[in-house]
Amino acid sequence: MLAKESMYRFTIATTMLLAIGGLQAADKKAPTDAELIGSAMRAAPASVAKNATIVVPGADGTMRTLRKGTNAFTCMPDNPATPGPDPMCADKTAWAWLAAYMAHKPPPSGTGIAYMLQGGVDASNTDPSAMKPAAGQHWIRTGPHLMIFGADAAFYDAYPKSATPDTSVPYVMWAGTPYQHLMAPVH
Repeated sequence: MLAKESMYRFTIATTMLLAIGGLQAADKKAPTDAELIGSAMRAAPASVAKNATIVVPGADGTMRTLRKGTNAFTCMPDNPATPGPDPMCADKTAWAWLAAYMAHKPPPSGTGIAYMLQGGVDASNTDPSAMKPAAGQHWIRTGPHLMIFGADAAFYDAYPKSATPDTSVPYVMWAGTPYQHLMAPVH
């Protein structure tokens, strides 16, 4: 599903998922599969999550399926290595878009959607390759939101594109790059 090399760069928005795969601090017990599934299911509306495939990255960078789903969504649990909850649930097109982003390849055509109903944190709203905030900057914390990937460029022109976005309203992340996408809060 996602290339091994790419796995080390993920979450949109920008996290280091390997912590889920067993790299927790020595004093912390690794979460059980049931806990990981619960975390992943909190990423999306219950009507989506209940039938979604649930995956978790392994320490070797491969994805392990915890539960096979019956809809077009795949959910992943929170990454404890980031400074906030960030489980994600994305449709097939959004996963393809994310895979292209992580592999530094052009995004595929088509529009996809992903949910992050627990919110998320990002290192930069302008630099898709940032793994931590620049000196003097801070993590961008976004509350519960959904993301729209792969829309026509004109679609994004209707929304703010600030380096320090107001996360209480829809805004464009990584504006002007091939990886721009809409971040829309869900209240």
